[in-house]
Amino acid sequence: MPGAKFKGAYAVSVIIAGLAAVASGGGLVIKGLYRDSAPIKIAWLGNDLVTFFVVVPLLLASLFYAQRGSERAQLVWMGLLGYMVYNYAFYLFGASFNLFFLLYVALFSLSICALVQGLASLNARRISKEFTRQTPVRGISVFLLFISIPLGIVEISQCLQFVLHGEVPEVPPLIFALDLSVVVPGTALAAVLLWRRRPWGYVLAAIMLVKAFTYGLVLSVATALVAGFRLGGAWDPLMPFYVFVASGGLMGILLLLRNLKPLPNYS
Repeated sequence: MPGAKFKGAYAVSVIIAGLAAVASGGGLVIKGLYRDSAPIKIAWLGNDLVTFFVVVPLLLASLFYAQRGSERAQLVWMGLLGYMVYNYAFYLFGASFNLFFLLYVALFSLSICALVQGLASLNARRISKEFTRQTPVRGISVFLLFISIPLGIVEISQCLQFVLHGEVPEVPPLIFALDLSVVVPGTALAAVLLWRRRPWGYVLAAIMLVKAFTYGLVLSVATALVAGFRLGGAWDPLMPFYVFVASGGLMGILLLLRNLKPLPNYS
């Protein structure tokens, strides 16, 4: 069976999809689940909308085709697992304690396990050889650098402002923690490795592009909802950047996968 080597990661991912559907669906329908401030509650709503209606269906679809040997689906699957890790880290460590706390623990932990096992089962060297020479690695790399370097500069500068002048950043520290420890270095590394056409560059770039699309969409929807409910004051000036990240991530992953031409497997 084509997807036999992913058997463990596949089984765990099916559980993740079910739990994510429960967590996001419950967030949409259970009144009073979230015990945070009004703007943050609306942000969770935007997150749940994207997770339930976009990410979970994409995860199930990618699992279906990955099990049938599609390497494109395998890369998308890994990217969606990356989204689950990043996304439910926010719920687990950032949301006020609620009825779904143990669900967030399970989603965060299982997503890490599935991602590690899935990546360990990928044949990155083989996959890298299946990308055509026309793959726009430099254009995609520039996009990844464009979203990672400015993000790092802005967040590090705010940290330094606190060190030098005692100015506390307005955003929760969890955002800086995840961005500066995972997103910024991971995206920059993907850009560098892809630019140099290294095997893991293609895999890591696919993961970060899927993450850019899905979480850029989360930020766009949540920002629109907060503004629509008039809970955040003026319209978030970063909205164009969120849209750029989401649309660029989608275009990037489509271009990357379009240039993946699987070789016959004679094993």
